[in-house]
Amino acid sequence: MKITPTIRAELEQYLKQEGLTLSQFGQITGMNRGIISSIVTGNKSMSINQLDRITEAMGLPEGHFYDLFIENYIIDHPPNMRRIEPFLYRCAELEKLDAIRRVVGAIMDNLLYSPKLFEIAEGLLAQGRLEAALILYEGVAEAEKYQHSERLAICQYRLFKIQIGNDQEKNFQSALQFEPFVKRLDAIDQLDALIDLANVYRSLRKWERVKEIAKDLRTLAKAQYSLEYSQKRGECKPQRPLFFYIAFSKSLIGGVYYEQGKYELALQIAYESCDLDWVKETDEEALRWKSLFQEWGEANICLTKLMAGDTEVLPLYIDLISTNREELLPGLWNIMIVANRYKLNVDSILSQFEWEISNIHDQEGRQTNDKQNINDQLVGFLSELADYYLTNGQYKKGISYLLDCMRISTIINNERSILRCVRMFERCRQFVTDEAKVEYRNLVEMG
Repeated sequence: MKITPTIRAELEQYLKQEGLTLSQFGQITGMNRGIISSIVTGNKSMSINQLDRITEAMGLPEGHFYDLFIENYIIDHPPNMRRIEPFLYRCAELEKLDAIRRVVGAIMDNLLYSPKLFEIAEGLLAQGRLEAALILYEGVAEAEKYQHSERLAICQYRLFKIQIGNDQEKNFQSALQFEPFVKRLDAIDQLDALIDLANVYRSLRKWERVKEIAKDLRTLAKAQYSLEYSQKRGECKPQRPLFFYIAFSKSLIGGVYYEQGKYELALQIAYESCDLDWVKETDEEALRWKSLFQEWGEANICLTKLMAGDTEVLPLYIDLISTNREELLPGLWNIMIVANRYKLNVDSILSQFEWEISNIHDQEGRQTNDKQNINDQLVGFLSELADYYLTNGQYKKGISYLLDCMRISTIINNERSILRCVRMFERCRQFVTDEAKVEYRNLVEMG
């Protein structure tokens, strides 16, 4: 039978090796002799703060004894959350994620500890320690998977939010895993959760899913709006003004019709989006959002007409996007779609936005779009720009933008965009330099 070493034995050996008395070591650690004596004799367990002091005094790296701490004081011991909580926070601080996993695995057989672990996970999330929080949320979700609890739904929501990243396939799987739990959330939390889900599905171009979620959002938001201005008003407040959720649901549905080429329906909703006379909120934030929705509505009216073939509105659309940083990237993407669809010469427009295009990768500071949709807009714009130049015989520029698009598409695992890049490249292979062919081959192998 393997005997597990103890921190106490390690400390005792160190004191003998260094010839230190308990009093001398106590002075080094800043702890009194009695505490050191109790730890050495085993009459007293130690706190994580005391362990850190002892570790430092012994000249060892931070967290050196954490695995032994788990063995000596957590595994096969009745869980003491007063000891475990500060230990988990300290592990998170030192990014000792395996230690956190061991603790969670050791105590989560008992559902009694779920509430406290959930509370700690929320604390870590608030500190921005996402990887550590994710482990705790996963532990609580696994322990409560057969419970029909709001806490389980919140865990799944947190996991969904933490796991969303650049990889579109992983984002899709995260969305599918979370979606069944949305309706278990509190009604106010559901509003933001539905928007987060819709944004992921938008970036994945899953338009029917976006439409269904938008309908759910509209129904829920209207119900909450009625409650807000009745005698049944609750204390819980959403992240944004309540009218936002109704208006945003309309925009989502209009966006779906637009992407599906149903321009008459999209135009109808765009006009409706500009009519916000029904909004009751009058505070500064509400007025800001109201102004934004009206701007977006006007831009969408112009854009929908443009996509339907009314190219006379192009100058107006350029004016709308040129004064709004939020709309510049998607706006340029839309202009290139129109240029390629209707065989327009937009060289003068590209010259007008030459600086913006050269810095197109820098999308920091945008407020109204999530990263997934920004990535989708970026690869969309680059692929349309590449297509434009290649079609017009400007192969050097076209291939440069194509390879840039393919590089980003590979990083975010956007297979649809990668395939488009491959088709364009093969169409123009005879005009491509050997250097570009090597880069292309490397990108294909990466994908």
